[in-house]
Amino acid sequence: MKTIFMLLICVCSAVCAAKPTMFGNVKGYTLTNSGAMLQFSHIVFENGKVLEIGDQTLLNQYPDSLFIDGQQKTMIPGLIDAHGHMLGLGNSLLKVDIRDVKSAQLSAKKVGDYAAQNDHLKWITGGGWNQVLWPDKQFPNAQQLDEYVSEKPVLLSRVDGHAAWANSKALAIAGISKDTLDPPGGKIIRDSQGNPTGVLIDTAMYLVTKHLPNQSDDYYQASLNAATEHLHSVGITSVHDAGIEKAEYDFFKRLALEKNLDVRIYAMVWYEDPNLEAILNAGYFNDAEDFLSIRSVKAMADGALGSRGAALFENYADAPDNKGLLVIQEDQFKPLFDLVLKHDFQHNLHAIGDLANHLALNQFEASFKDVGGKNLRNRIEHAQIISLNDIPRFKQLDIIPSMQPTHATSDMNMAEDRLGKDRLLGAYAWKRFIDQGSPLPLGSDFPVELANPFYGIHAAVTRQDRNNQPVGGWVPSQALSLQQTFKGFTIDAAYAAHQEDIIGGLTKNKWADFILIDQDIFSIDKDQIWKTKVLETWVAGKRVYQAKPN
Repeated sequence: MKTIFMLLICVCSAVCAAKPTMFGNVKGYTLTNSGAMLQFSHIVFENGKVLEIGDQTLLNQYPDSLFIDGQQKTMIPGLIDAHGHMLGLGNSLLKVDIRDVKSAQLSAKKVGDYAAQNDHLKWITGGGWNQVLWPDKQFPNAQQLDEYVSEKPVLLSRVDGHAAWANSKALAIAGISKDTLDPPGGKIIRDSQGNPTGVLIDTAMYLVTKHLPNQSDDYYQASLNAATEHLHSVGITSVHDAGIEKAEYDFFKRLALEKNLDVRIYAMVWYEDPNLEAILNAGYFNDAEDFLSIRSVKAMADGALGSRGAALFENYADAPDNKGLLVIQEDQFKPLFDLVLKHDFQHNLHAIGDLANHLALNQFEASFKDVGGKNLRNRIEHAQIISLNDIPRFKQLDIIPSMQPTHATSDMNMAEDRLGKDRLLGAYAWKRFIDQGSPLPLGSDFPVELANPFYGIHAAVTRQDRNNQPVGGWVPSQALSLQQTFKGFTIDAAYAAHQEDIIGGLTKNKWADFILIDQDIFSIDKDQIWKTKVLETWVAGKRVYQAKPN
């Protein structure tokens, strides 16, 4: 009895001793859910949630709080990336990266060096190549890889994830030859004799990827750890993971229930997973501490602009015989949309070309009449090239355009070549959406683009790359204000995940997810924003990252 009594005293003492934490002496910025800016110098949080923000008078209201001096550093909410790929990012950090290599030949050599250093691997995988940035702007070929790696299969994804570069060994394993037909929604690039060159577009990639070794939970964990560490270092505390399959679904759920997630994940179930209907029937998943939310589906309508896979009404300006590809054929739209919406899951559709966006809007409109679901905050991911007549339909149908600012600055060197000037009027048209009142969640599409959100903020407000080119910005009429962009990476991103009441800001009762940064982005020249460094990252009132001192 005495033992039980002493235990109760200890428990009571621990509870009574718990104190709120106060971060003071900061230059703090946050938004209300309506987008109004609030500034503060002190913030108080307890049990992972914000109690109050204000000025130094909070010292009198919370005299027993644990005080941390912010030393006049700038504090903002943890940033939300509204479109990324968690394990894809981790995978890229663990594999060969040829993102910044200046030619196909140099890329192949780097792959050869990586293969030599990783002799234990059965397949050599990685990616990041972008032929548009190479001197000849031509697709690579299998022979260039064969020169360095011929005994093992090699498969390298293009930077946008909509094309892959294979060596001859990988093509042979997949049985791809002159006689292999293009799959629906895909294309095998061929030479003048009809032989496969080694580049596979969209669904043609699956001919090879289905032969890749299955990933284990250990590899998932290593990928997640690498991705989480990187995201914390750049100030991202929450990610909308744009497409997970059943194995990842189970993996994330297990970690959430074990309280072993350190970054918040809003996961979209991949539409082609054979378990999709069972997952829909199981309903929403959300853990008690809001680290994992599953209530949406991600589908793919078309390809990407760089690989000429985006589905257009008219031919590509630089490829007169090509209008791109529909990954989901038009007769497949209705059964998929109806299935997702009737289960009350948010439907998020990748659509880049103007035709793909038009068909998506048409089907949303039809499915809302048939099965409902207009209230689910459905999204079109990327929404890159849109007919001017279709932009108002996003607002009319309550479809959220989920967009990525660095796509514009990465694509600007080829977008006009692909589209011509006329179609640029509805391309990367962020300001048109803001002006009509559409919420505009922003992200990066990592690892397609670099995950650093300050690169995205800089691109949104300047329409320039990190060399501040072109002078005056590319199509500057579509640039956003800094406050609009800040809202896109916080409140609007949270809204697009049905989470605006729990994250995205530092107002009362939201999770205390915040970052300290080395410069005040609201007072510096906008061309300096991309240089911002994260000093500390906190999630649910706990520090999860601290930069090493210089």
